[in-house]
Amino acid sequence: MRIYESLGQCEKNATMFRPGAMAGWGKTLTAITLLASATGIGLAQNNSDDAFLPSPVRSVSTIPANGDVNPYGVAFVPDNFQTGSGPLKHGDILISNYNNSSNLQGTGTTISRISKSGPATTFFQGKAPLGLSTALGTLQRGFVVVGNAPTADGTAATAGPGSLLVIDNQGKLIQTFKHAAIQGPWDMALVDGGDSAIAFVSNALTGTVVRLDFKVGSSGLTLQSTKTIASGYVHRGDPVTLFVSPTGLVYDGRRDVLYIASTGDNAVFAVRNAADRQNDDGLGTIIYQDNVHLHGALAMAMAPNGHLLVSNNDGINPDPNQPSEIVEFTTDGRFVKQLSVDPNPGGSFGLAVRTTEDTAIFAAIDDNTSTLLIWTLNLE
Repeated sequence: MRIYESLGQCEKNATMFRPGAMAGWGKTLTAITLLASATGIGLAQNNSDDAFLPSPVRSVSTIPANGDVNPYGVAFVPDNFQTGSGPLKHGDILISNYNNSSNLQGTGTTISRISKSGPATTFFQGKAPLGLSTALGTLQRGFVVVGNAPTADGTAATAGPGSLLVIDNQGKLIQTFKHAAIQGPWDMALVDGGDSAIAFVSNALTGTVVRLDFKVGSSGLTLQSTKTIASGYVHRGDPVTLFVSPTGLVYDGRRDVLYIASTGDNAVFAVRNAADRQNDDGLGTIIYQDNVHLHGALAMAMAPNGHLLVSNNDGINPDPNQPSEIVEFTTDGRFVKQLSVDPNPGGSFGLAVRTTEDTAIFAAIDDNTSTLLIWTLNLE
């Protein structure tokens, strides 16, 4: 199966993910040199490894026409996506919005489209009650899958189990999957096999991670089976973040390992044999626990070099000197670098990486300002 580009699904492993100075969208970077150090191969600017993504190529408001805010999920539209006659183009970035224009959590109804130029437009406009979460991905057959974790009034007390929505390439809702296995879909790793797909979903209401196996056809998805493959993560309602629960998911198809970022546990776990597992592995194995650099591990992505990138919600183990951080670490638990996306706490959230033959594009949410920050790196 092909690992898909939703919250950390990269098409390939490549050179170390370290953007330097950037002139514009898709343009070749200059003043970048490869460095070898005791910690591995890195990209540095001006022969120094101190510069980690110093300035984004582009900063774009994610707010659609109806005023939805609190952007959560990030997903790229890849080159093999069947766009048809719809509005999506290869290389577009999709953003799911969790709050409405009154900033009530769990009431956002839109998916924004960020093209290579110009402002955000509305790709999908749903009907309330909806709350479109970080669980966002695409399938090459021309479908967008998004988690729906709605509330009635913006509080965790009124949150329902929610669903997964399937949207076609025209921006039309074609399917809604409600199932006992889906309990507040907070994030998702979507694995695309062409005529089949796996959705790994982290549940905010139960602190579990489930696997949903689908058949994919020209008219939509058919659910084949479900299985709880991990459980026991800290999960609770929160007045600020709505939920503290397992969030970020990254699937490594070469090793059949699912990586899970659990906010309340402030750690990243690994579940082995994830695609075929028939039993609950509990928490799995801790691969990264770092109270110096982790402050509520949240959304997660995989860099082209196979390292993991995780955002922090700043509600757990906060550090005022490290606000809105994205942390890079190896899968064997070694800290590499960190980047702040906002000078104030609570800004870092969804993130995604897309790699092509010679380019890596890194997109990260600044939730405080409802903007998407985009960096581009030439891998040649």
